[in-house]
Amino acid sequence: MSDTHFQLAVIVGSVREGRFAPVVANWFTGQAARREDVRLDVIDLAETGIPGDGFGERIGAADAVVVITPEYNHGYPGPLKSAIDSLNPEWHAKPVGFVSYGGLSGGLRAVEQLRIVFAELHAVTIRETVSFHMAGAQFDRDGNPRDPEAVNAAAKALLDQLAWWAHAVREARLVRPYAS
Repeated sequence: MSDTHFQLAVIVGSVREGRFAPVVANWFTGQAARREDVRLDVIDLAETGIPGDGFGERIGAADAVVVITPEYNHGYPGPLKSAIDSLNPEWHAKPVGFVSYGGLSGGLRAVEQLRIVFAELHAVTIRETVSFHMAGAQFDRDGNPRDPEAVNAAAKALLDQLAWWAHAVREARLVRPYAS
């Protein structure tokens, strides 16, 4: 394949007033933007609406997706569920990664639930995740991680896996369209 880039849609899943999502999203999209192989499309549900104009087209055009989600009451936000459920074939054979944040669990309970939802949509969730427990304490007041070496390495691992899957699935579709 001649195109070494992949289209990455990043969904910011929290829409609450006073949300912490922009801090996490700014850090992660900064990590993704540093890569030469990524074309980035940030979809902030608080700005676009739920699911928002063009959401289906943007997800359909993506080679891979990262969902940035908080954990609310041991789960993920309802508006994120509405956005995900507004589509179906656009998710098929799409690699999906997660960046989560929250209290003690760092949002991992939300990620576990999202993996089940995406399995039903024929998406491929990747193992590597980035998780921030007690998220507010993990960033300084300028939005920089307090332990950049560890979290930047985790973001790199996530993005490396997404790149592999994005290219593999795109190449597979050229040979044989995915049928659910």
